[in-house]
Amino acid sequence: MQDNSMLDGTIASVDAAIRSLNLEDDMRAVLVEPWREIQVALPVRMDDGNVRVFRGYRSQHNAARGPYKGGIRYHPNVGLDHVRALGMLMTWKTALADVPFGGAKGGISVDPKELSTHELNRLTRRYTLSMHHVLGVNRDIPAPDLGTSAQTMAWIMDAYGSIHGHTPGIVTGKPIELGGSLGRAEAPGRGAAIVACRAIVDSGSTPEQSTVAVQGYGAVGSAAARTMSDNGARVIAVSNVDGAVINTSGLDLDELDRVIGEGGSISDITDADQLENHELLELECDVLIPAAIEDVITTRNAPNVRAGIIVEGANRPITSGADQILVDAKKTVIPDILANAGGVIASYFEWAQNIQVFKWELERVNRELDQLINRAYDITREQAGRTGSTMREAAFHVAVGRVAETIKIRGYVG
Repeated sequence: MQDNSMLDGTIASVDAAIRSLNLEDDMRAVLVEPWREIQVALPVRMDDGNVRVFRGYRSQHNAARGPYKGGIRYHPNVGLDHVRALGMLMTWKTALADVPFGGAKGGISVDPKELSTHELNRLTRRYTLSMHHVLGVNRDIPAPDLGTSAQTMAWIMDAYGSIHGHTPGIVTGKPIELGGSLGRAEAPGRGAAIVACRAIVDSGSTPEQSTVAVQGYGAVGSAAARTMSDNGARVIAVSNVDGAVINTSGLDLDELDRVIGEGGSISDITDADQLENHELLELECDVLIPAAIEDVITTRNAPNVRAGIIVEGANRPITSGADQILVDAKKTVIPDILANAGGVIASYFEWAQNIQVFKWELERVNRELDQLINRAYDITREQAGRTGSTMREAAFHVAVGRVAETIKIRGYVG
């Protein structure tokens, strides 16, 4: 059993759904092939006066159900295949969540930690000016992703607005002061925690009886940990790039957030033992939430995963080979297109608020987020129960079926 690339693994999931739906061969090509892809050179003058040329990408996978929607990632591993796979995942994520978007992804091959704030500003503006002709409130709406933030979105909005006029709906995940939505930053983690709690109940237990480990205590992981804790679960271990800590009695998340907020390391918190990052994935716990990057659970460590429920807070953190090992071991895997859909659901709310020029209260954002992600969980669980399939197979069946039906109605395939 091999670890396929994220792109190959995603296509394999789509192909399985196509077979279960009995779709035609010509429909497969429309569903799998990106509708537009752009690769640009981005010359940027650095603070020392030299010019560096970066490589930027945008893969617009499918817009049958609405404007392209997907984040902008700044990471050294960003490339065309990378954004192609992530853009494809966005198509199925928006379809499963039943929000009126398609799927896209973009990014720049860069380590943002190596650039100053001024250099990142110039790089972001150069990227925006190179892509503005394929972006738009009703065409393609970026959002933050790995290595980007609300500040990055503010720069994109400003650069786009310098050409097209004030257009807050051009990006989501913006600062609140520029039309961002309350609850948007926490939404991916909140959504992952909601479906984790649903899976716990379906397993015959309760959140109050459950222990949780979170790999990747960043924007998504921290919100997931906090929401799990608010629902009564005991968060016993977390990790980030600085290390990992464990306390089987439950971590003090308030102290953890305070230490990190003050610029400290995760290992600086008191009343917790140090842990190797790889050990966290193999802990004895009820729920494991990998919430950092892709391909952290592979065929090498999947046999050692002891959690009964694995919730993909990140995009494709489990390789396809590892996924089969977990399925064979009777683990419950909640796939990324369901588990981390909270971000795009809240982005939909932000986009709608920008169009309406009307702000929602946090209570409304969370209420409607909970409703949509619970509905997506329900239809996925029902499909899995009806066919005896895994949650991943069921989620892709629903999502691919919805996109295919829209393509037929629009007449793209005769």
